[in-house]
Amino acid sequence: AVPAKTEAKSKALKAKKAVLKGVHSHKKKKIRTSPTFRRPKTLRLRRQPKYPRKSAPRRNKLDHYAIIKFPLTTESAMKKIEDNNTLVFIVDVKANKHQIKQAVKKLYDIDVAKVNTLIRPDGEKKAYVRLAPDYDALDVANK
Repeated sequence: AVPAKTEAKSKALKAKKAVLKGVHSHKKKKIRTSPTFRRPKTLRLRRQPKYPRKSAPRRNKLDHYAIIKFPLTTESAMKKIEDNNTLVFIVDVKANKHQIKQAVKKLYDIDVAKVNTLIRPDGEKKAYVRLAPDYDALDVANK
C-alpha cells in the first residue's frame, strides 16, 4: 500500500503544479483566408449616462395649433368642400401628412380619409384634407 500512496502523492503534486502554472498545450493557428484585417464585432453596451445632457426635453414647437394656420376660403376651395368632401388648409411647411391628419382630427373632432399636400409658389404649404364619408365637409366648414 506504501508505493500506491507515494504514487498518488506525486500525481497530486504534478496536478497542483499544472494548476498553478497552467498547461500550455500546443494551440493550432487559425488560417487567414483574406489579407485584410477586419475588426471583430465586440459586445456593444447601452449608454448609461450619470446625468441627463439636457435639463428638460425640448418643447415641441409644432403642436396642433402651430401645424394648421388657417382654412382657405377661395372659390376653388369652396368647390372642393361642396363636391369632394374636402377641406383646404394652409399649414406649416415643416408639417407632414400624418401630423396634419392628427391635427385636423384633434381640432375639429372629425375623421380624415386622406391628406394631399403641395407647396404654393409663395412658400406656404396647402393641405387638401379629404374627410371620411360619414362626415360632411360643408357642415364642418360652417361651424
